[in-house]
Amino acid sequence: MRERYCRHCSNWHPVEAWPYECYPVVEGRSDTFPVPNFISDTTEPLEHPLTGKFYTSKREFSRITRERGYEEVGNDPNRLKPAPKPKADKQAIKESVQKAAARYNSGERVNLSGR
Repeated sequence: MRERYCRHCSNWHPVEAWPYECYPVVEGRSDTFPVPNFISDTTEPLEHPLTGKFYTSKREFSRITRERGYEEVGNDPNRLKPAPKPKADKQAIKESVQKAAARYNSGERVNLSGR
């Protein structure tokens, strides 16, 4: 029979019959259920802004919202940030200005009167 030292209770236990009380508590897991972060479908009664009825099921609330053609957006702060603008291609800008200066220096002009 193999035994191991328990850091939880500072005793030695047989590996094949480890006491339940000495199992480590994993962060993010429920202490009552052996499943990680169970999210329930039930909630306190919510009044739906489109129908005025009260719902206790999150799924039913979302179904009614989708059926009416609306979308739930949540409260993610990233949705309020503007999309990042692309960086300017400095080399392309430099080449374009050089071409325009060369055309101007060679005598080429734009005729604005014939629009």
